[in-house]
Amino acid sequence: MNSLSLLFLALIALALGCHVWLLARQIARARTEREHVPAAFADAIALPAHRKASDYTVAKARLAIAELVLDAFVLVALVWGGVLAWIDASWRSLGFTGVWLGIAVIVSVFVLTGLIGWPLSLYRTFGIEARFGFNRMTWRLYALDLLKGLTLAMVLGLPLLAAVLALMQSAGDLWWLYAWLVWAAFSLTLFWAYPAFIAPLFNRFRPVDDAALAARIDALIERCGFSSSGVFVMDGSRRSAHGNAYFTGVGRNKRIVLFDTLLEQLGAPEIEAVLAHELGHFRLQHVRKRLLVTLGSGLVGLFLLAQIARQDAFYATFGDAVPSAHMALLLFFLLLPPLVFWLGPLSAAWSRRHEFEADRFAREHARAEDLASALVKLYRDNATTLTPDRLYSAFFDSHPPAPVRIARLRDGAGRAGGP
Repeated sequence: MNSLSLLFLALIALALGCHVWLLARQIARARTEREHVPAAFADAIALPAHRKASDYTVAKARLAIAELVLDAFVLVALVWGGVLAWIDASWRSLGFTGVWLGIAVIVSVFVLTGLIGWPLSLYRTFGIEARFGFNRMTWRLYALDLLKGLTLAMVLGLPLLAAVLALMQSAGDLWWLYAWLVWAAFSLTLFWAYPAFIAPLFNRFRPVDDAALAARIDALIERCGFSSSGVFVMDGSRRSAHGNAYFTGVGRNKRIVLFDTLLEQLGAPEIEAVLAHELGHFRLQHVRKRLLVTLGSGLVGLFLLAQIARQDAFYATFGDAVPSAHMALLLFFLLLPPLVFWLGPLSAAWSRRHEFEADRFAREHARAEDLASALVKLYRDNATTLTPDRLYSAFFDSHPPAPVRIARLRDGAGRAGGP
């Protein structure tokens, strides 16, 4: 094992250790505050609900630690334990070459890692979520979702993978640019098609059938200058008791989606305020900005891959890896998550800034108190911790901590920016 291998292992261990330490802080904070409802929420959230949120937070964090440790062991076994090289050699011995060899190796690795992580995924759904009263997924629905997901991955993902591998092998020094153009076109097409063609494969969508609520929503949309294919209610209750709302799509396929569980939890003024927040993300270009950053990051990533894929030392760092397009692609994306872990706080801070900006937009087009009331109910019903650890939140939370967000809504500050 050379010095570069040791450096990679040290970076992986450092990221793992930091992540586990932050999760341990989150667990300790939840336990410490378990018996104390924050004063700002005392009138709306009872102690039993607060205890449930603390216990739910602890259970999820413990599972996250188990997943991190498992993923680290799998990564080391694949890269330095010779598993990747063995899979590659096995397919070569069967006569696979070129693009077909690359597809076979990459699919084998993702199937293997998926199977290894499957028990913990099942435990998340049928263990933790069920224990805290959130899971409504049946085994039959779970199997159908899995089958549909695998089918989509093959129908959509395999052609994209084949195109990228073919470009890596035969398009010359600028393959990374051509591959990015293919991937960007694919991503934009998928983003456009998802609301109308992919999401309905998994969920049922219907227009809002409450006439008074529909009229209220139409008036809000008109005030905000928004045009879309509509506001839809999704049957999220088939899988979970969690309530949510989201904005998706581009062009004529833009949609605002409300979970049916959300309609059960909130009153009409609160739903209007939540919708105003989601419309804020659109009007303030948050969706477009995030998409552009994703595309830009992809371009940088493929450029870097093109540079390191030429270096024999890159493959020598990882044991018996045979230099090839598919091996470079696999190693790059397997090793990327631990290395970009340290960018998490920047991404989370940017996302929280967007949430504050969308809250401010909602204040201008609906009542701030209605949005605050809606959020408190969602925190309560979704068992969201009211007392996150500050460092953990800075690293991972895409939404502002509950006390900070509610305080800004209620005190009229409405400032955009991180906590």
